[in-house]
Amino acid sequence: MTLALAPALRDWIPATRALTIGGQLVAGEGGSIDVFNPATEQVIAVVNAATTAQVDAAVRAARTAFGGWSQLSGDERSRAMHRLADVLEVRVNELTASIVNEVGTPVTLAEVMQVRLGLAHLRWQADAAKRDRTEPLGPWSDPVPTLSEVAYRPVGVVAAITGYNYPLNLGIFKWGAALAAGCTAVVLPSPRTPLTTLWLGDLTREAELPPGVLNFVIGGPEVGQHLSSHPGVDRVSFTGSDGVGARIMQQAAAGLKGVTLELGGKSPNIVLEGVDVRSIAADMHLRWARNGGQGCAALARLLVHESLLDEFLDASASAFELLRVGDPWDPATNIGPMIRPDHQARVRGYIDGALAEGGQVVLESSRPEPSVGWFVNPLVIGGLDPHARAVQEEIFGPVAVLLTFKDEDEAVRLANDTMYGLAANVYTPDPEHGRQVAARLQAGTVWINGGGNMRPDAPFGGFKRSGVGRELGEWGIREYLEPQHIQWRV
Repeated sequence: MTLALAPALRDWIPATRALTIGGQLVAGEGGSIDVFNPATEQVIAVVNAATTAQVDAAVRAARTAFGGWSQLSGDERSRAMHRLADVLEVRVNELTASIVNEVGTPVTLAEVMQVRLGLAHLRWQADAAKRDRTEPLGPWSDPVPTLSEVAYRPVGVVAAITGYNYPLNLGIFKWGAALAAGCTAVVLPSPRTPLTTLWLGDLTREAELPPGVLNFVIGGPEVGQHLSSHPGVDRVSFTGSDGVGARIMQQAAAGLKGVTLELGGKSPNIVLEGVDVRSIAADMHLRWARNGGQGCAALARLLVHESLLDEFLDASASAFELLRVGDPWDPATNIGPMIRPDHQARVRGYIDGALAEGGQVVLESSRPEPSVGWFVNPLVIGGLDPHARAVQEEIFGPVAVLLTFKDEDEAVRLANDTMYGLAANVYTPDPEHGRQVAARLQAGTVWINGGGNMRPDAPFGGFKRSGVGRELGEWGIREYLEPQHIQWRV
């Protein structure tokens, strides 16, 4: 039986509502937080936030656990992380159901994109924990003969603060790398989607992860600010908007903490002359619209060579018929709701603003939006100036903008003409030429002809306001390591 056809899971959410501090479930003593199903508008759970005193306790627990965890061998940490991955693997269906119900990701996408992708990264990080990163520097003779090596030491306690759109993945990207490096963590998920993350507290105990290695708290801006500025935290890792990221950077600066920030994007999708647009249209639109467009690397700035415009619009009209908004438990649905009514209103505000600035809807779904749920039908807006707000700012919804260009130089200029630089895609008849174009783009990830999935061994992060540092791969683990030069006389 596939998950999409398992009625018993349709309303499933984790029973855990508590914090996890030092390996123990602890009732939150702060205010209550309503958790909604964005597809039904119904409250599906109520959780109590942590107080600042409970954040202090979580940081102390992580600090206490750091000594033992950091002194384990890489093999021992790896085995512990694989045990946790084993436990999560058994719960794939329940994890998927939880995410469908609190995020609204369609069930046909949630298992692969939200759960199994995260597990693949956790497995890779667990294997990477075993790596000896010591680098011998060789002899030095001034003023006396010496030898040197560079070792890499875990930074300490990490505050891992995640966004609402990919609660499991974004958490694993942070705390998985931190644990592999020998650090411990306090994890703070978005208060909009806390259920899957809080349940991890139960699952870490089942996996017999040492108490305090992973701690889970929940709360709003006050809790986040207390955690990111806490003197017991050594590094802060955050995924979210660039505005909040800037504030977290300020909060961390008071304690001279390092930060890893994976922030917004306004990623270009460049269609060069000579591309067979009919072969790419469906994949192109499904990619920027998936998860309701609530993805930081959504390729929602469509830059199309002017000679291809008519053919592109014709091919895209057919592709748009494949975009189905609705009940995320319906196997036919591939675009779910916005997370909250205020975000739905924000996305619609961008649409109204773009039309007021002279934009025109050039592509849209022919199906009506569901009457219940915070949905927005996907559409593409053309006719805008390259500096229009909808072209420059991250909308974080199923809305793309269309610009045309005359030649490759103009395409590159338009692609780089934004305050962001997270990702880009180049469609081209010649992949080798695509690599040459990629060298001209200010983007942390460049796909050519659609590229592939998020590799666990490749870095993810951006230029400019798209962030600071990198997640994933060896680069992500080194965010939580400090180089230590060791020198001795011979």
